[in-house]
Amino acid sequence: MTITVEKLTRSFGEIQAVKGIDLQVERGETFGFLGPNGAGKSTTIKMLCTLLHPTSGRAWINGYDIERESPQVRQSIGIVFQDPTLDEYLTAEQNLYYHCMVYHTPHKTRATRIREVLQLVGLEERSKDVVKTFSGGMKRRLEVARGLLHEPQILFLDEPTVGLDPQTRRSVWEHVLRLRERTGLTIFMTTHYMEEAEYCDRIAIIDHGRIIALDTPTALKRMVSQDQVSLTTSSPERASTILEQHLGQPVLREQDTIYAEGDNGQALAANAIRQLALADIDVRSVNVTVPTLEDVFVHLTGQAIRDESASTKDRMGARLRSRGRLRR
Repeated sequence: MTITVEKLTRSFGEIQAVKGIDLQVERGETFGFLGPNGAGKSTTIKMLCTLLHPTSGRAWINGYDIERESPQVRQSIGIVFQDPTLDEYLTAEQNLYYHCMVYHTPHKTRATRIREVLQLVGLEERSKDVVKTFSGGMKRRLEVARGLLHEPQILFLDEPTVGLDPQTRRSVWEHVLRLRERTGLTIFMTTHYMEEAEYCDRIAIIDHGRIIALDTPTALKRMVSQDQVSLTTSSPERASTILEQHLGQPVLREQDTIYAEGDNGQALAANAIRQLALADIDVRSVNVTVPTLEDVFVHLTGQAIRDESASTKDRMGARLRSRGRLRR
């Protein structure tokens, strides 16, 4: 394991921000750490990166104890912080050279390492350019390059694409994931973008200082909800009766729309269309939605990770379950 955490806690006076968490991260894994503001995720990351001492409990990074062997921990990790930390009046190459000095990279290998990491993030042709001329995405890629200069085994990414547009976020992540494939790097990340969390092999959700769920994205989504099929027909009342009889599961009719849930939304939709066709009922529209990590987050923490209202899917699923008719 590259990260092992046992009963880790951190208190600030009478406030216990982290309450005895346990987790393990495997080598080469992309691990997501999600939670609402104030849940304890930033405090946890600061302890793992040796920026904050734990109140109790222990953790090891690449086999090094975060308290007893903090210099070795720092040498074996790279960090990309949420807030930009580049000197925009220096060139990309100069920013990296300064980092090499901080980490005591041997002088004879500095130029080679700088060239290698710039190539990894696709910035080798901009090495002599002043950073203030870079786009937001290029700056984040340069920060990733800086975090890799000393060849760490783990890269911590704390909200690495916050404030970037969707296209730029996607570009940054394409580079990060290629890095993982090429180097076997372990990635430990936090994010507020649920589409980014889908890149993770596993996700831990922390709330009120405790880890309340830890699993793969697929398993987490299946734990919370099923796929949902919504369709409109020429005869909604009759269609809902037929579907309940032939599908062997509950449906919900809201005006002209019928809703049903199942483990395989595509198969459920195909079966529903077939049954209605046999009954000479025209299907005017059909839509299949699948559970999202946002649904998981809302279900487990009671709030959205972003300020959004509950989706139609959330409301319909809740109403089906409240009727006590949804089969699990």
